[in-house]
Formats: sequence, C-alpha cells, structure tokens
Amino acid sequence: MADLNIAVICGSLRKESWNRMVANTLPSVAPGLKFKDAPPFDKMPNYNQDDQKANGFPDSVKAWADAIRGADGVVFVTPEYNFSVPGVLKNAIDWVSRMDAKEQPFFGRPCAILTASGGPVGGSRVQYELRKILQSIEGIVLPKPEVFVTLAPTKIDTTKGVVTDATTLDFMKKQMEAFAAFIQRLS
Repeated sequence: MADLNIAVICGSLRKESWNRMVANTLPSVAPGLKFKDAPPFDKMPNYNQDDQKANGFPDSVKAWADAIRGADGVVFVTPEYNFSVPGVLKNAIDWVSRMDAKEQPFFGRPCAILTASGGPVGGSRVQYELRKILQSIEGIVLPKPEVFVTLAPTKIDTTKGVVTDATTLDFMKKQMEAFAAFIQRLS
C-alpha cells in the first residue's frame, strides 16, 4: 500500500464504541496507510447560519476542516442512529459544507465508510445516508468493497478494543487496499 495520510472520523462519541474499536483496527490491516484521528467535533456549536454569518467559523470547525484538507483520504467509521447519521457528525459536516468552494474540505476528497452494529444489518442504512450527504458536497466515496461489521460484539475483543474476527479483518484489509488504489487513481 502507498504511503498515504488518512484522516479517521469516528461518528460515535462513546468511549466503548464498537466503531472506535473498528477504527483502532485499521492500522493493523493497512500498514502502508498513516491513520490519524481528525480533531473532535463534539464541541462544535449547533450549526446556525445567522451565527456563522455574524461570527464566522469557530476554531473547532476550522481545525476539523484543516485536518480533512491535509489528508489524502478520509475514512468514516460510524454507527447508525435512527436509520441515519449521528446528529453530532451531521452537524460537523453541515458546518464545513458552508465553507467557500475552494475551502470546502470534502470537495474531491476520497472517502471510505465502515460501520459496526450489534444487529444483523451492520449499519447499512447510515452508509447510504452518508454517501448521499458526501455526494451533495462532492466528496468521492469508494463504491466497493463495503464493510458492515454485523453482530459486532461477536467480532470485536472489547478488552483489547480491536476487531478479532478473521473474516471481518479480511474485508477491512481488502477495503483499505481498494481505498489506497482509489486515492492513487484520483490524484
């Protein structure tokens, strides 16, 4: 795999999040990629265009946008909340979507999505919702392979905080290999 810088955005704020544990596993399945967590987005104020026009973009929004712009690609690892994107993640995306076209960090940026869920669907609905959102701001999402970590508690060692299921690890590895090739094709 190429030596690429990847911003990781975990859509869950929980310390014991299965999605955080999936994100923690990424370096072991893609040793040629350099993963770095994007700055936290949970302290961003709720997006309000009046506030944005009056005060500009908060420092937390600028830092998040800078981290995304500074990466070769972005990996989202997120849970599904009520069949959609967690509100705090959507709020962060809404903030940066309001930046001028030349500053909008997702414009033309390669993105990949992984999801983990305790259920049998594995967060599939959030993947499709997030794809639509990213498409609207001209992020470029890896079409396949998709990674849905279904029945997550059976595939993750929560004491170590990483994925241990061999089949899931193989899917993750294949996706990261495809993502590296996707980034190189787009650059």
